[in-house]
Amino acid sequence: MTEKILYYDCFSGISGDMHLGAMADLGVPQDYLLDSLSKLGLAGWSLRFTKDSRKGIHGTRADVRLLMRPAAKSPGPLLRGKTAQHGHRSHDMIRQMILGSGLSASVKDLSLKIFLRLAEAEAKVHNQPVGEVHFHEVGAVDSIIDIVGAAVCIDYLKPDRVLASTVELGGGFVRCQHGLMPVPAPAVAELLAGAKVKSGAVPFETTTPTGAAILAATVGEYTDNKDFVLQKSAYGVGRRDTEIPNLLRVFWGTRSRTIPLGKAVLLECNIDDMSGEYHGYLFDTLFAAGAADVWFSPIVMKKSRSAVTLSVLASEASEAAVAEALMRETTTFGLRRSLLDKYVLDREIKTVKTSLGELSVKTAFLGGKAIKSKPEYEDVKRLARENSISLLAAYAILHRELE
Repeated sequence: MTEKILYYDCFSGISGDMHLGAMADLGVPQDYLLDSLSKLGLAGWSLRFTKDSRKGIHGTRADVRLLMRPAAKSPGPLLRGKTAQHGHRSHDMIRQMILGSGLSASVKDLSLKIFLRLAEAEAKVHNQPVGEVHFHEVGAVDSIIDIVGAAVCIDYLKPDRVLASTVELGGGFVRCQHGLMPVPAPAVAELLAGAKVKSGAVPFETTTPTGAAILAATVGEYTDNKDFVLQKSAYGVGRRDTEIPNLLRVFWGTRSRTIPLGKAVLLECNIDDMSGEYHGYLFDTLFAAGAADVWFSPIVMKKSRSAVTLSVLASEASEAAVAEALMRETTTFGLRRSLLDKYVLDREIKTVKTSLGELSVKTAFLGGKAIKSKPEYEDVKRLARENSISLLAAYAILHRELE
């Protein structure tokens, strides 16, 4: 199996317009991108792609141009309309705009994911709920186009893995809605928590909040190890001409993968005030909600209290139902969430006839070849009861017949 890799080489940082330019340079059709963006229903903008170069390296430059000038006191280039007099757009307004658009479901999901990461970062920086976050620079039409455009491009390419290099942040200060701020701006620092970063290549901001939000929502791993077969490279050209090439370089690569790699969500909470009598009930409830696996780990919490960590593995599709079940059925007030990569063998389940009755058998495949099989536990338990034999005896009989 071949895995498709999208790799961001952020030696000069990343911004929304550089990202759009790099995607167009990589081969995302400009007409396709423009047609998709028109489904947002926004008026008063245009997107232009031109060939440009920095330090002799040629690439594509993307420019979002506003066809209507903002009010004189507006803090950013906002679309004239209901929000122009306030100079901002709320996270809820942008969310409703995207949900009400004609974009595909997958593009909507990724666009909302990027904006949510940005809203969460701003909420933490300014100590306010996510729902009350109002964007200024990022609420501008050009930034909406940058973010939704990023989602359109990534959805078009459909990489199996998105990787990024160490991210150059720049240095000095940047002027924002709230005044001068040190580089990286607080929202950028929050968005790139856990990422490999460096700074000081140039005395100004090289990674913007929009660029950082795109990375935060899409990158599965930050690594300088380019462990793939390089198929194509492309460049998004920035607006400055600096000491280092003001470019975002992207690589498109492939690598062989014998075991399919998927995604899984890990939800966890620590519990010190529930009786162990509830554990069996919780197992049944969480599996019914769509959990793939559930386990308890003994821990010691504050004040030397004995407690357990409840861990639940689920698919992204069943995450919401599992999270709701955890909130309803346990005493926890919050959950930790981690998005994991998960190697999963291809498998199939078939019903076979045995001397004890019909049995479901799961078979796993590697490289198209069956490598292991096992009877489903619930079926073995049922057959043991129906035939009035022990579970061990049922397994022994079934294993012999399956061989």
